[in-house]
Amino acid sequence: MQCAPICLFTYNRARHAQQTLIALQKNELAKESDLYIFSDGPKNQENEVQVQEVRNLLEHIEGFKTVTVIHQEKNRGLANSIIEGVSQIVNQFGKVIVMEDDLVVSPYFLKYMNEALEMYAQDDCVASIHGYAYPIKEEMPTTYFMKGADCWGWATWERAWKFFEKDGTKLLAMLQSKGLAYEFDFHGTQPNIEMLKNQIVGKNNSWAIRWHASAFLQNMLTLYPGKSLVRNIGFDNSGEHCAVTSIFDVTPNDKPVALFRIPLEESKKAFKSYVKFFKNAREPIYRRILRKAKALLSA
Repeated sequence: MQCAPICLFTYNRARHAQQTLIALQKNELAKESDLYIFSDGPKNQENEVQVQEVRNLLEHIEGFKTVTVIHQEKNRGLANSIIEGVSQIVNQFGKVIVMEDDLVVSPYFLKYMNEALEMYAQDDCVASIHGYAYPIKEEMPTTYFMKGADCWGWATWERAWKFFEKDGTKLLAMLQSKGLAYEFDFHGTQPNIEMLKNQIVGKNNSWAIRWHASAFLQNMLTLYPGKSLVRNIGFDNSGEHCAVTSIFDVTPNDKPVALFRIPLEESKKAFKSYVKFFKNAREPIYRRILRKAKALLSA
């Protein structure tokens, strides 16, 4: 098995980037993996010092087969950086593992990613492999498929990334014309359509919602682990796109994932669990308490 190259996207958070790199270095396959780091340029003078702190950190990275750092002179923004960087690397090598500078991974993350990339390489209906899994209370399958794509520690192939559509207007029109908006929103529990509309009018610049919609419209699947191999440490108000929250916090699995082929179809159990999770995540805590109290009284 030839390890997929790793793309890591950084900006102005040296402390987060350091944690991301330390976690990646602890993976056994790190020494067999080529690491490409895309360092985005500063937006303004205020960011110059922070960006330079990150670049100072990147000068002394070890523990990988090779390390290539690409310094952007101007600020590209996260969306453009990822779209262009992923396209560059996946078109060159045929597959890629994608990381951002606020993701801390399990020591078995690269093993899972590379083995799954190998296992499903010839299955055109599989768009990507994902490392993060929501902190769902119910017992989940060891691995399972969900329709669409995702963005917190993921991998894909050139054959799938070619379907990425940058134009959010086209994606929205197709979702609506095919009557897929309700399903795309996890039965009204996740505001994906709203996020896509906001991207179109410039209220956000999410590449992730466009990647998800692109794969979703192709009826493609993403493989998830039952227990998360990724923790997002960016929800501390330090990033450009993250607010403070603990809803998505997990402890990365410290055991390897037992990978075996499963049916190429979306897991109905997982879909129901996601709907329940999203519903509870959006519902204010006082309403949850009231609802549970009413249920107990009527039992």
